[in-house]
Amino acid sequence: MNATEELHYIDSFTKIQAVSDRVAAIRDALGFDFDVAVDFHGRVHKPMAKVLAKELDQYRLMFIEEPVLPLNNEALREIALHTSTPIATGERMFSRWEFKTLLQDGYVDIIQPDLSHAGGISECKKIASMAEAYDVAVAPHCPLGPIALGACIQLDTCTPNVFIQEQSLGIHYNKGGDLLDYIKDASIYKYVDGFWDIMTAPGLGVEINEEAVAEAAKVPHNWKNPVWRNYDGTIAEW
Repeated sequence: MNATEELHYIDSFTKIQAVSDRVAAIRDALGFDFDVAVDFHGRVHKPMAKVLAKELDQYRLMFIEEPVLPLNNEALREIALHTSTPIATGERMFSRWEFKTLLQDGYVDIIQPDLSHAGGISECKKIASMAEAYDVAVAPHCPLGPIALGACIQLDTCTPNVFIQEQSLGIHYNKGGDLLDYIKDASIYKYVDGFWDIMTAPGLGVEINEEAVAEAAKVPHNWKNPVWRNYDGTIAEW
C-alpha cells in the first residue's frame, strides 16, 4: 500500500498519524498473518521518513519501500537506525554500478530492480547476484504489462534471493484494460495461494494477442504524472 500523499520536509504529525491509522485498520481486520508492505514512494524527505519509519515499526511490516528517493540513498543509513523493519528500494535505479554503492553501504534489505528499465533479464540477473553476495533479497519491480511480468518470472525462477514478485493484475489504475486482455492464454497468470507455476512455453512463456494490442493502440496514450503541491504551494514529489 502507498503510505501517504505529499509530505513537506518538516510536516504535521497528523499526517503521520493518518498513515498509522490506515495500517492499524488493516492489522485490526486481518491480523498479523496477513503481510503488509508500505511504500513511501520517495514522497517523504529524510526528517519525516525517520518519524514515519519509527511509527510503523509496531505493525511488523514485511518492508517499507523507497523511504527516500534514490538520489538521497545516503539517508538510508540514518533511517535504518530508527526502525527494525526491512528497507526496500531500487525501482528507479538502472545499473549494477548504482546498486553496487547501495549494497556496499549495507542499509538496504531488499532491492527492487525493474527489468524493463534496468537492462533486462541479463543486467538484472547480475544485480540480483550482487545482492545475494551481500545477503540482500530481491523483489523485482513490475507494475507493467504481460511481457514485462513474464520476463520477471523467468528471473524469479532462477534467482534464489527473490522472495516476492510485484504485479499489477486487477490493480486500481488498470482502467479500461488489464494484463490478461493482451495475452492468448490467461491461465499462465493464474496464481493459487500466492504462487504461480513455473512458465513452460517457449521464450518468456507469454503469447501475445496481437489483435487486442492493435485495437488498444487506436486510443492515444495520455498518461501524465499528477502535479502535487505542499500546503505552501511548493511542488511535492508524486
